[in-house]
Amino acid sequence: MRVLLVGAAGFIGSHLAERLLREGHEVVGVDNFSTGQRRNVRRLQSFSGFTLIEADASKPLNIEGPLDWVMHFASPASPPRYMERPVETILINGEGTRHLLDLALERGAKFFLASTSEVYGDPLVHPQPETYWGNVNPIGPRSVYDESKRYAETLTMAYHRAQGLSVRIVRIFNTYGPGMDPEDGRVVSNFIVQALRGEPITVYGDGSQTRSFCYVDDLIEGIRRLMDVEYSFPVNLGNPEEHSVHELAQLIKDLTGSPSPIVFRPLPEDDPRQRRPDIRLAKMLLSWEPKVPVQEGIRRTIAYFREVVMV
Repeated sequence: MRVLLVGAAGFIGSHLAERLLREGHEVVGVDNFSTGQRRNVRRLQSFSGFTLIEADASKPLNIEGPLDWVMHFASPASPPRYMERPVETILINGEGTRHLLDLALERGAKFFLASTSEVYGDPLVHPQPETYWGNVNPIGPRSVYDESKRYAETLTMAYHRAQGLSVRIVRIFNTYGPGMDPEDGRVVSNFIVQALRGEPITVYGDGSQTRSFCYVDDLIEGIRRLMDVEYSFPVNLGNPEEHSVHELAQLIKDLTGSPSPIVFRPLPEDDPRQRRPDIRLAKMLLSWEPKVPVQEGIRRTIAYFREVVMV
């Protein structure tokens, strides 16, 4: 099959592209490198089935030839990145989604939207099932991402209902692994970089807030399985095993053997206290659940960061 994958230089997009290429599919990757990394694309360019187009997908794309899938994985995704680029984030998730839906409709392709656990905001229900509508501040600093992803889901479902377009929506929870941007500002990358450099490991708040951390290979397996089922509603993919931010900081400190102290700073506005997926739907629909333990996944990620971070 021939897949248009927008956001191919991103952390998750590049892993998905590599999986599809290894299966023998053709991938047309699109990225404008606003947050995507060229090192992620370099490993894809060894595959004969890979083509790269450098373009801004918030505007209509000129893509030649037939397409079986249009997959939208483009957007700044970490709080520092989308707060630095608030309008760009809204446009890629709003106008970008609309243009890509139109392209899928025009080519008779299926459409895949990478959504996010951020649509649940600072949730009042734990764990979060797909039926939970969330608790989102529509004008807070994180809203440019949260609300634009909610809009992207709304638009995707509208095209499905009104136009009969075959769509998939995945709500991705915290994911980590090789290929992450060391400077993306998320807790796993922050803590590993700080530990490797011997800098203080910075925990915001008292560290009791929890997250669930899914290794990227597990996530890609879930995405690949979702492509193969006819189900148009959102599906959570993430690791239901919960860890406090302080536990994660201590784990990374231990695994790196770092002398870095753990220090505490004020919690940013609208930072969720708890985030954990209910994955019963994924288990039933996809026979999927995460396999890689957090300790093993963090070890692999540390090994990658040792190669790319100047220690």
